[in-house]
Amino acid sequence: MRPVDIIHKKRNGEVNTKEEIEFMINGYVNGQIPDYQISAWLMAIYFKGMTKEERYYLTMVMRDSGDVIDLSGIKGIKIDKHSTGGVGDKTTLAVGPLVASAGLKVSKLSGRGLGHTGGTIDKLESIPGFKTAISKDEFFKIANEVGMVVAGQTGNIAPADKKIYALRDVTATVDEISLISASIMSKKLAVGSDGIVLDVKTGSGAFMKNVEDAVELAKSMVEIAELNNRKIVALVTNMDQPLGDNIGNSLEVLEAIETLKGKGPEDFTELCIELGANMLDLSGLYSYEEARKVLKENIDNGKALEIMKKWIKAQGGDDRVVDEPENILPISDKIMEFKAEKDGFISHIDTEKVGIASMVLGAGRKKKEDEIDFSVGIKVLKKLGSKVKKGDVIAKLYVSDKSNVEEAMRLLKESYEISENPPGKMKMKLIYEKIIGGK
Repeated sequence: MRPVDIIHKKRNGEVNTKEEIEFMINGYVNGQIPDYQISAWLMAIYFKGMTKEERYYLTMVMRDSGDVIDLSGIKGIKIDKHSTGGVGDKTTLAVGPLVASAGLKVSKLSGRGLGHTGGTIDKLESIPGFKTAISKDEFFKIANEVGMVVAGQTGNIAPADKKIYALRDVTATVDEISLISASIMSKKLAVGSDGIVLDVKTGSGAFMKNVEDAVELAKSMVEIAELNNRKIVALVTNMDQPLGDNIGNSLEVLEAIETLKGKGPEDFTELCIELGANMLDLSGLYSYEEARKVLKENIDNGKALEIMKKWIKAQGGDDRVVDEPENILPISDKIMEFKAEKDGFISHIDTEKVGIASMVLGAGRKKKEDEIDFSVGIKVLKKLGSKVKKGDVIAKLYVSDKSNVEEAMRLLKESYEISENPPGKMKMKLIYEKIIGGK
């Protein structure tokens, strides 16, 4: 078998076999195939695409390049949740305790943030004492006793994906449906959950800017899970504006806590209930309608909040944060205001730029080595469709002495459009489509 023949096949739009895909990926990881040949193959895939079977073979060979985690030591049904990333997306922090309060086991491996999207691990580490680097025994113990555990990803989950992604990043082959779905699903299928709920973001703050592309990506990932006999549901959700009101690590933890107290923003609360209901429905513990009812009850009666408190304590965090978050979380008391420059309606938000504005304040990383300031971020007061007058505060910036406030203000100014008319209903819709595996 020769790499050049495999590249030639794909260049001509033919189908690569399972053996050919394994030969290319394993050969690259082992150093037997040079990066220029893999680059040529990736570019051929970019232009010619892959069949659903090819995507599945690519996913599985990347998954099997590293550790595959057996979760059978955790009693009960385990449903994973994954978001493709967005601005203000702190759903794991609220959805996890919420579904755990209804009897589901949530055992997640999460990552750090890079660029305009935040990382779950960074947000959790803003809670004083919270440990995200825990042993396998601790991980299983907390999952069994509390029903909820989140740890940082190990270095050996789908290492082939890391190596391939680094090459895609420098060869302009990142944004191809087959390659994106194989990258995400190789990591999801490396963890032995009973099912997966995907939150595929679309809009100005998401990787997929238009709904059609996001639906195509969601369907591709659902097909991969089906071929692996894994239960799956994918929701295509709106990222044309920040999710919830708070952006930045401590601010997002605060909002997740407030949401489980029944005081969260309407859009964030609804998405948490929707994701949670689909997780419970997939598990078979409740029907979708029953699940929505139970989840709302468990916010009202405090059960979800109690799970959050136990979970934080179990992972070494200061559980007083649940009762007095403003006193425990590091939140800056230095606040600047971004104001409307004219009367009208907020008709468009460049959400990616809002995320970058939070990053330049210190809440995110440009490079992996950058340090994060947990205390800074942005609180959005006006969202799509809001009527504003000149001088109204659109957003509050929580800043530090190291924050690049001037740059953040410039980005926010470029992000918001104020027009005579509000945006259409489609622009503000929360969930665009639901794709159920097996249907």
